[in-house]
Amino acid sequence: MNWLVLTIATGVTVFLLPGLSIIGDRAWVAYGSFALFMALINASIKPFMQVLALPFSIFSFGLAALLINAACFEMASSLATRVFYTGVVSSSFGWSLMGALVLSLVSGLLGFLRLD
Repeated sequence: MNWLVLTIATGVTVFLLPGLSIIGDRAWVAYGSFALFMALINASIKPFMQVLALPFSIFSFGLAALLINAACFEMASSLATRVFYTGVVSSSFGWSLMGALVLSLVSGLLGFLRLD
């Protein structure tokens, strides 16, 4: 269910931000493959990155956490396009930063509205 929420949130994010686009013929496959790698990165690599960057996050008032989210967004994009030849790509790191921010807001909202 979490993967579905992240897939829908990815679709909304790509729709809202003009600097993000998909590679591939089918949009939902691109959203799903990106969401798969985003979920895997969020569950495995991101916690270690956050622990290592904790001092920088404290001193930068959370700016380092935003940069980590954008880096995870870029990693998921790169993995999805290299493994499945489809996915979400951004035109610059700034769009990845905005994409990560919107993706976390939309997925958080959808997760909150989800009825189990």
